[in-house]
Amino acid sequence: MIIADLYIRVSTEEQTKGYSPRYQEEMLRKHCELKNYKVRRVHIEDHSAKNFDRPEFQKMLMNFRKENGSVNMLLFTKWDRFSRNASDAYGMIKELNRLGIQPFAIEQPLDLDIPENKIMLAFYLASPEVENDRRSLNVSGGMRRAMKEGRYVGKAPIGYLNKKNEYKKWIEEDPIIAPLLKQIFQDIALGKYSAESVLKDYRSRGLKCSKNNFWNMLRNPVYCGKIPVPAFKNEEATLVNAQHKPLISEALFYRVQDVLDGKRKVQRIKKAADDRFPLRGLIICPDSDCNRLLTASASRGRKQYYEYYHCISACGTRFPAADVNDAFVKELC
Repeated sequence: MIIADLYIRVSTEEQTKGYSPRYQEEMLRKHCELKNYKVRRVHIEDHSAKNFDRPEFQKMLMNFRKENGSVNMLLFTKWDRFSRNASDAYGMIKELNRLGIQPFAIEQPLDLDIPENKIMLAFYLASPEVENDRRSLNVSGGMRRAMKEGRYVGKAPIGYLNKKNEYKKWIEEDPIIAPLLKQIFQDIALGKYSAESVLKDYRSRGLKCSKNNFWNMLRNPVYCGKIPVPAFKNEEATLVNAQHKPLISEALFYRVQDVLDGKRKVQRIKKAADDRFPLRGLIICPDSDCNRLLTASASRGRKQYYEYYHCISACGTRFPAADVNDAFVKELC
């Protein structure tokens, strides 16, 4: 008797198109009853078939290898349930055949022992891949057209909120975060404060932003009402006027760019000094081969933080911050 495993795959967007797991399992079990096949296991997948890096498929394949010879066929409804990538599919078919398992689509039956049927197999496998590529191309083209029209596509940047109605999508100012960003650009434009000190200050005011995202934000022309359109084929990268309301003026945005690029030479000061390390950047490393200025930081122990002045070079020099501060005060007295 032929023993078969049933493979059922569906993505979220496909469940409304007649590919539901219940429908697939019903069709596969009816086929097995007609053919007098014994159903061993049912595998249900909810991942894309762009490749075989799918949790349930990999688990199933591992069991096939461990239980070599325990199953004869792997049944699915159509070949696009098995794969949407022709080159990957051929390799997986060979792997299954090596394990003594014949993959078979009940709605697109093919006897792969007949050489001519491989032409139809190529068609069944290539069609979904072409469909995926066409869908991806259409989406990319639509996004690029939207950007050229000045519409922001994707998740709203910090300081904006995604909005939509029945007809369109857009972004608008976040009433809580937008005022903070406007002030941040103004502070950076002064050229007196380092970006890190500004970030630290505004985090205490409620801004939730990583250091990397903060730098990307300062460089993003979306805030001055410009949409960057990347280069594509023969078209050069460009900036177009955005449909959304800008948070800052173009003049302010480019003053910030000059500061970040070092074109405005202004003596910078820290916005907030750390009282724990008043001597940071003022003490010279005692190592004769180093002579760098010591920085300072706190390292976490099991129950508390330990504060040190230390060197960033390979010399490894470090001193407890409290001892150094006390010694300095004694020296002054």
